[in-house]
Parts: sequence; structure tokens; C-alpha cells
Amino acid sequence: MMKPSLFDGIVNKDLLDGTQVQLISTKFNKYLTAENGGGADLVANRDSASGWETFKLWRVSDTSFNFRVFNKQFLGLENQGSGNKIVAVSNSPSNPETFEIVRNSDDPNKIRIKASNGLFLQVQSETTVTADYEGTSWDESDPSVFRLNDKVANQLQGEYQLTNGYGPARAPQVMHDHWNTYITEDDFRFMSENGLTAVRLPVGWWIAQDPNPPKPFVGGSLAALDNAFTWAQKHGMKVIVDLHAVEGSQNGNDHSGTRDGYIEWGDSYIPNTVSVIDFLAQRYGNKASLGGIELMNEPSGVNLDSLKTYYQQAYDAVRKYSESAYVIMSNPLDHDSNVLVSFVQSFKNVVIDVHYYNLYSDNFKSMDAQQNIDYIRNQRASDLSGVSSTNALSFVGEWTGEWSIQSASKEDYQRYAEAQLDVYSRATFGWAYWSYKCQYGHWSLEWMIQNGYITLN
Repeated sequence: MMKPSLFDGIVNKDLLDGTQVQLISTKFNKYLTAENGGGADLVANRDSASGWETFKLWRVSDTSFNFRVFNKQFLGLENQGSGNKIVAVSNSPSNPETFEIVRNSDDPNKIRIKASNGLFLQVQSETTVTADYEGTSWDESDPSVFRLNDKVANQLQGEYQLTNGYGPARAPQVMHDHWNTYITEDDFRFMSENGLTAVRLPVGWWIAQDPNPPKPFVGGSLAALDNAFTWAQKHGMKVIVDLHAVEGSQNGNDHSGTRDGYIEWGDSYIPNTVSVIDFLAQRYGNKASLGGIELMNEPSGVNLDSLKTYYQQAYDAVRKYSESAYVIMSNPLDHDSNVLVSFVQSFKNVVIDVHYYNLYSDNFKSMDAQQNIDYIRNQRASDLSGVSSTNALSFVGEWTGEWSIQSASKEDYQRYAEAQLDVYSRATFGWAYWSYKCQYGHWSLEWMIQNGYITLN
């Protein structure tokens, strides 16, 4: 998330969609667990927590939630809500799978959970959890009191979490204020004056249904993209439209538009995803300031044959409207950078996008500044030359000046950025920095330029 402060106005902002939680019965001092990971009863007999004891929240309102279990079912009242035992058998949540979390005013991680029948969950025994308790005590020995651990994993903070967190009454204003102020024409002027020739602009699949996208997303992203094309044209820049979030999620990351981090994109989603590309190509395919259309950002954990099928169909969709527009195919993160090399041979004006971060891997944690720089000049250079040797153009679509070193000097950062600029400038389609504007200094190209870490002109 570029601007985490956007979340500050959300009620229960630590309980967003996809937040992973674990629940301990204070009376029994045992974790709640979905037996077998789902498809059976909810029990309370574990001394420690892992996958079966972890639940992913789906937010229904500020205080009401569904709990998704390891095997993707949802906790609910048995017999479609007519019983009071808690089970994990439903594949799609409705009223019997919706629970209110009541937080203690003095200790918000001390909670009680109210079911749709108006009664509270209680642990009757290690093998029986029911919704039939009417008491109001917060005593640790009360069978309806639980300890909430919501720090199991990094919280998802994407557009889904933001818009659903605020809800339909408040989300439109929050998003429109953001779109109207975060990036303006002044930013395009700044970029152009500092030697940048293009922007890679991430969009979500719901843009194709603007101004009335599926909930919880809100209308307005299409107007923001239109503005970018207007400003780019005025300041001599190009816009690369990057389908960053596809329906079903192609990588489970918050920036993929996911609700809860599960990767569900596959063959059944291909037609809808192609239709988004069709929409974008029809609207922008012949604009002079179009730099390219990227078919999907950072696929990871998806079937490679399905991805190639999609890339072929989406390429064909672009070609319906433009013979010459560049079509960008993101290399899957969980494969070598040469995995698309033979596949792209039959395409015209196609680009392979690779992302290079000296982060997210233990390999980099032990490297000093010079070793990081050497890695860029050797391994990254070699890898990029392999991608560039195809009939496709090569594009380092994401890189950044940040790294794993905690106490690096400004000169270290300058040398690291300079090495990357030197190597990534060999990409035959160019490079894009992640990102232009971000509150975390070294992740922001604007900040890096303003503070003398990077010079492009």
C-alpha cells in the first residue's frame, strides 16, 4: 500500500478482509480449530496453533465477519443455521456463517463472538463449541470469552481491504479524495522534467465495469486513468496500462485485489480477464500516448499452461484494435526468466517483463553493499541479457532503490541505484521504478530524485 494512512479511519482497522486470526478459549486455554482443516466440527483442543487453527476474516460490516478455514469453508451454525453447534461445512457464507465480534473496551483482543441466532459462542468441552450462551461476563473463566491473536501474518492492505473496510457509505469519498490528490498533473510535469518518458500504471479488473464496479470497489478509477493519458500526452510521456489485479487473484498479494490471499485465478477466469484487456485495448489501443498494455502483473502460483492460454487470447484481443501496440507479458515469479522465451516467438511487438528486487529472499539478507552491487552487475545483467536475446523486447518492469541493508550510507544507496540504472538501461523496452510516489523514502523515485540519490538527466 502506497499510503497506509488511508486505512486510519476504518473502524476495527486491524480486522480487515484476509486478516488471519487465531482464537484461544480463556477458560480451557486451548485454540479453536477447524477439525481436518474444514468440513467437520469446530473444536477447542489444541495447545499450539498452525494452519487448522488459523481463520481468514471476510468483513461483512464494521463488527460482523465470516471466518474462512484452512480448506476454504466457512464457520457457521450447523444445519444451515437451525442448530447451535459450530461447524465448518459451508462453501459460501450467508447469515448462518456471519458472526459479530464484540471487543472488550479495556482489552480489544479479549473478545466474545455472537452468532446469527443472537447467542454467544461458548466452549462447552474440548470437542464441542456451540452458540447458545446468554451471559455477559468478561471473566477469564467464562466459556464465551476468547483471546484474539490478529498478528499471525502481515495484514493485507489492498484496494479490497480499503473499500470494504470503509463500506459503501464512506469508501467512495475516501477513494475520490485519494485519486484527486495523490497523483496530479504536477507529477507528470515533474517526471517529464526529470527525464522520465513513461509511467507504468496499475489498474484492477473492475475498471472495465466503471462507474459501477462490483462491490466493494467504487467507481472512479477509469476517470483517473483517462486523466493520466491526458497529462502524459501534454508532457510528452507514454502510459503503460498494467492489469495489476485480476479477478480470482493471480498471486495472493494484496495488490492483486484479493479478498483473503487465496490464489484462485485459473482457466475459468480466462474469459473475464480477456474481456478486461479487450475493454482497455478498445479504449486506449490507438491513443498516441499508449506505451503498452500489460496483460497481468506478477503471476505466481498459477498453472503455466493456463497462463500461456490467457496470454495468447489477450494478445489477440489487443490486436483486434491495434496492430502495433506493445503487448507486455509478465514473467511468472515462480519460474525462471526464460520460461516464456520460446512461447513469445510467434508474437509481434511483444515485451517480456521481469521484476528485480534484492529483497524477499534469504539470499540477500547476508549480503553487504558491495555484494548487492556485484549481484546487479553480474547475475542481474546475465539474466537480463538472456531475456533480451529473444524476438521479444525486455522490460525491467519493477525495481527499487531499497534493499535488506539496515545501516547503508547515502553513498551506498547512490552506488546501488547507479548500478541498477546502468544494467537495467540495457533492457530493450526500458525499465520502471516501483514506485514513483510512496511514503517509504527509498521506494519513492520522486523522493530519490529530490534528495539526490538518483539522477536521470
